[in-house]
Formats: sequence, C-alpha cells, structure tokens
Amino acid sequence: MLPLILPVGALLFGVALLLLGSGLLNTLLAIRGGLEGYSDSGMGFIMSGYFVGFFIGTFVALPLIQRIGHIRTFAFCASIGCGSVLLHALFVDPIAWIFLRIITGISLVVLYTVIESWLNEQTPAAQRGRVFAIYMVVNLVALALAQQLIRLGSAETFTLFALSAILVSFSLLPVTWTRMSQPHVTVVHKVPFKALYKAAPVAMAGSLLSGIAMGAFWGLSAVYAHQIGLDSAGIATFMSCGIIGGALLQYPVGRYSDTHDRRKVLAGVCGAAALAALLLAALSMSGQWVLLAIGIYGSLAFVIYPITVAHLTDHLDPTHIISGSSGLLLMHGLGAAIGPALAGQFMGILGPQALPLFFAVMQTVLLIFTVTKLRLTEDPPEDHTTHFVPMVRTTPTVLEMLPEEEQEEWDGTDTQSHARDDAA
Repeated sequence: MLPLILPVGALLFGVALLLLGSGLLNTLLAIRGGLEGYSDSGMGFIMSGYFVGFFIGTFVALPLIQRIGHIRTFAFCASIGCGSVLLHALFVDPIAWIFLRIITGISLVVLYTVIESWLNEQTPAAQRGRVFAIYMVVNLVALALAQQLIRLGSAETFTLFALSAILVSFSLLPVTWTRMSQPHVTVVHKVPFKALYKAAPVAMAGSLLSGIAMGAFWGLSAVYAHQIGLDSAGIATFMSCGIIGGALLQYPVGRYSDTHDRRKVLAGVCGAAALAALLLAALSMSGQWVLLAIGIYGSLAFVIYPITVAHLTDHLDPTHIISGSSGLLLMHGLGAAIGPALAGQFMGILGPQALPLFFAVMQTVLLIFTVTKLRLTEDPPEDHTTHFVPMVRTTPTVLEMLPEEEQEEWDGTDTQSHARDDAA
C-alpha cells in the first residue's frame, strides 16, 4: 500500500487539507448563521450558493487549466478560496454570503480538478482502481475530521474562519512543492442527458433526487442540529456520525448490487433511507439517540449515488462510460444546488423537523419512480458489465480513475449495444 501512496502522497495531502478547510467552513457558517438569526430559507439559499458555484466551476476548470497550467491554476484558485473564506468573517450578511459561497464553490471545484487530473495522470492504469479507493477514503476521513475542528473555537469569533483559510492556503504547499510533471489535460465529451435517460432512467432520476437530498444534507444538517439544541461540540459529532455512517454500507451494499438487479437494491435502500429519515425526525429530541439516527441515515443515503453510477455504466458502451458518468455527476450537482434552497423553504415553514421529512420525501419519490420502472420492464441479467465502486460526489475528472476491468474485457468486436432502450 505504501509504494502505491508515496508517488501521489503530495496530492492526497493537498486534497485532505482542502477538505479540512472547506468542511470546517461549511459547518461553521451553519452555526454562525443561526447565531446571527438568519432564517432557515435564507440559510438554504446561502448553502445552495456553494453547489451553484461547484456546478459552474465544472465548466470553468479545464479551460483555465489549459490556459495557465496546473500549478498556476491551483495557486490562483487557492488564493481566491482563502480570501473568500476570510471575507465570510468580514461581511457577515446573508446576501454577501450567497455570493461568497458561489465564489468558494467555483474555486474549490477547480482545485479538486487540478488534483484529480494529476492523480489520474500519475497513476498507472492497473492501479487506478486502488488509488481511486484511497482517494475516496481520504475524502470521507477529512470531511469527518473537519467537523471536529469546530471544537477549537467559537463560531462568533474570527478564529475558526482563520483556521479554515489557513488549511485552504496550506494545501498549496504539497501541490506546488511537488516535482511531478504536469499532466496533459483531456476534455471529456458529454453524452446528452436525453440519451442517458433513455439508457437508464432510474440512474438519471436517482442522481438528481439523491443530489437534492445530499445537497440538503451537506448544507443544512448543521443548521438542523443547532436548532434541535446541540452545542458546537454536539453539532460536530452529529455531522461526523452522518459522514462516518455514509462510509459503512457502501461496500457491502454495492457488492450485493453487483449480483442483483440494481434497481431492486436501489428501491430497498431508498425505502430504508426514508424510514431512517423518519426515525431521525422522531429521535431529534432524544439526546444521544439522534447521533445513532443520523449515522443510520447517512449509511443508507450515501450509497444511493454510487449505485446509480454503477447502474448507468451497466447500460453504456465502455467507450461512453466516462462521459456518461460525467453527465450523471452534473445531474447530481444540479440537484445539490437545488436541495438546500428547497429544504430551507420547508424548514422556514415547518421548523427543523422539515429537514428529515424532506429527506424522507426525496427518498420516497425515488422509491416510487424505481418501483414503477421495475414493473414496466423486465429484469436485466445479473451478470453486470461493471462493478460497484464506493464514492462520494466529486468532479468529472476523477471518473477517469474508475476501475477499468470492463473496458479491458472488450476488444471492440462486440456489436451488442449496452445502451438498451428497455433498460430501467
């Protein structure tokens, strides 16, 4: 394992610092916004700003890298990101925060794209699957640890904003220090959404609806935890439990889906996630039990998006897998931009319990859609063309590191299309 990590250790360390800084800021803003008396709907729009920026940044990243190179792009956007973090503390105003969240989202997605394209270039094809898995572990561990940094200061002071900015700034050090050659930038051509929906409608619906639910989770869970009476340390633990829970079931559920109709697995996960969300609502005032509830919900909700990716790739020609998965990722990002704003409106009307109820509604809608498609089409074969890969939502660039087992098995002579029109 060590020989695998060492060549890309600087990049992994850089992304870990980025995630520590951005993860801290996300929860910090939720707590500070509550202390400032911002409305739930206002916080929803603020948190949506980040995902709007993230979505925009996916179109900005590659042209910028092609123009000035990887290291200069990283330095340019890290400077913007660091300054944006500090400006949150200087301009404590909801309108200013929406704008700053958009800027932060754009800068961070460009930074992630630089690191991920570099990882892809530096990793031999035979090792990309393992490096991809390590990268996902770094993502989840850094996000979970970032929540605990809330304990180091008060959200009412400048300290935590400064710490977040320092972490983003320090991510420059390992990336600019490396002597690795800069990679060649490749542009992934997108498959039209209409074609993706025709190939696998359940995957498209699952990506959008899970994006809406996960955007609300990342944007408003800390707001919810604050409103049900948890202090800063409790909010940090609450968020960490949800993230750690999100890592627990990805591999076993995903591997189970490799030998079964993924739509049935997805329907089961959605039903269980909806029940877990209702459990979260019921236990919100039950002390430590709420931590168990969010852990259960996270363990189910986090697995939905990677199942949809695996389901889509089962129905695509291997030459279209990267571009198709990239389109699915953009659909998920669009949902994530909508989620916090929409959930924030419901929280403004119904109070904090609206958030877990919102989760339950999104999972139930996806369940109904999936079951409807199951009843209309025949079961696909159980020998899937791809294997499940645990993941969290990232940038289109990292999809190039997806394991290529299925691509190696193709010699280009098979004329059977994997984009089956009758597929779910």
